[in-house]
Amino acid sequence: MKYILVLISFLVLFNCENKKDSPQEKSQTPFVWEGANVYFLLTDRFNNGDTSNDVNFDRNLETGKFRGFEGGDIKGITQKINEGYFTNLGINAIWMTPIVEQIHGGTNEGNGLSYGFHGYWASDWTAIDPNFGTKKDLHELVKTAHKYGIRILLDAVINHTGPVTGKDSVWPNEWVRTEPQCDYQSYDNTITCTLVKNLPDIKTESNNAVELPPQLVEKWKTEDRYEQEIAELNTFFNRTGHPRAPRFYIMKWLTDYITEFGIDGYRVDTVKHVEEDVWQEFKAACDYAFTQFKKNNPERVLDDNNFYLVGEVYNYGISATKAFDFGDKKVNYFDNAFQSLINFELKWNANQMTMEDLFTKYSNILNGDLKGYGVLNYLSSHDDGQPFDATREKPFETATKLLLCPGTSQVYYGDESARSLIIEDTQGDATLRSFMNWNAIQNTPNTKAILEHWQKLGQFRANHPAVGAGIHQMISQKPYVFYRSFSKDDFRDIVVIGLDLPIGEKILDVSRIFKDGEILLDVYSNKSVRVTNGKVILESNYNMALLEKSINS
Repeated sequence: MKYILVLISFLVLFNCENKKDSPQEKSQTPFVWEGANVYFLLTDRFNNGDTSNDVNFDRNLETGKFRGFEGGDIKGITQKINEGYFTNLGINAIWMTPIVEQIHGGTNEGNGLSYGFHGYWASDWTAIDPNFGTKKDLHELVKTAHKYGIRILLDAVINHTGPVTGKDSVWPNEWVRTEPQCDYQSYDNTITCTLVKNLPDIKTESNNAVELPPQLVEKWKTEDRYEQEIAELNTFFNRTGHPRAPRFYIMKWLTDYITEFGIDGYRVDTVKHVEEDVWQEFKAACDYAFTQFKKNNPERVLDDNNFYLVGEVYNYGISATKAFDFGDKKVNYFDNAFQSLINFELKWNANQMTMEDLFTKYSNILNGDLKGYGVLNYLSSHDDGQPFDATREKPFETATKLLLCPGTSQVYYGDESARSLIIEDTQGDATLRSFMNWNAIQNTPNTKAILEHWQKLGQFRANHPAVGAGIHQMISQKPYVFYRSFSKDDFRDIVVIGLDLPIGEKILDVSRIFKDGEILLDVYSNKSVRVTNGKVILESNYNMALLEKSINS
């Protein structure tokens, strides 16, 4: 089913010096994480910007399909930022899978040999894996993204190391446990255990001081940076007073990416598999590091937003508001920890609820029990085997429901180009992780049309915080018309949206929002309309229209 919509917006800025009617006023639109448009990509699968780093550590054995490194890297992401790909898509934040150095070997757990292309099998948190690039590449990525008004989220893993292989030894017993394997039947059997076989679990509950793993000591000495790393660790532990327990080492290593590179946030992996008070400690460490970065680099400060933490509490849904239920215990991961959690519920809501029920529910929760926090909505991802549109038959509907839903949106790489999620001869989640379909974007008319739809909705969402962060209110049921209103300090944004309108002549009642005589521009068809008797009449051959107040009105 295709949805037809009309979006009408009115942006008013108060108390701004040298106010003038010009497109430059859009630069004054505040960035708010609650309504951001986040692009999630697998660093290795998006774009290959440097073919010279495609193979490292002799990772050249034959793997299961899409279970080895494919060549994507940090330079490839920067290249697409410079090309305007993300700006055209209305993306204002990019979440990348972990880029720290991965295990050097591979592991075979029934799906063919796998390497750590996905980034979740860390061997050294202090180094960037050469398959992904260098520190210089990351500096350039963050600098370039910020120039375009795009925030960068890295992915933090504190729960586990990478698997043990012939090339990668297990970390000391004081650091990790290798059994039992989690059965997920209770709080304890979700935390003090290994997620899966051969994935050593960091003893995040421990406050005992531990020595560095010998393999890291040997590696750092070989790389001639042992003394520097030790000095930095000493400074960190002396400042914080934390015990030299495993979790605090990793927190130090992860927050270094904030102070050195100026990243804007972390998506945090496997949150519910770690004691909840650990995340309060991590938030404090991140906030301190972000404050230090801003203090030391005032010219690189984008705005006054805090460091962003969004957590992956697997199977958390917005209906639970703040409490995740383990069965024998409920845990609040929001207060003093996460600004947002990934919402695993939207794909079900989008199938089962009317648009009005969906939007009203999300608006009420986000402006009620979750006010001051947020959720990150998605309809497909890297490890969800039951996406909203697995066969990519509904890419237009997917965009409409995701990008118009209250909350932060997460576009999974290739959502916007209908990249296939069903790949022959793959096992498990590998089917979700094919290389980005750039060829189709360049050469296939249908793919170009899909992308254009995502671009127009995405840009409008990025330009108007009311879409994702505003309060939802229905104007009429048939035709279905509603508005979103948002305010922050002296900034006001109102967006009116109509769905299921006919191709051809479209009539909307906007009398509650606009005055007679005001001129609105339909961005989709590039046609202007005038408000008359509280209504606008738009004639176009498109089944979607994006209208905003004309700068000439």
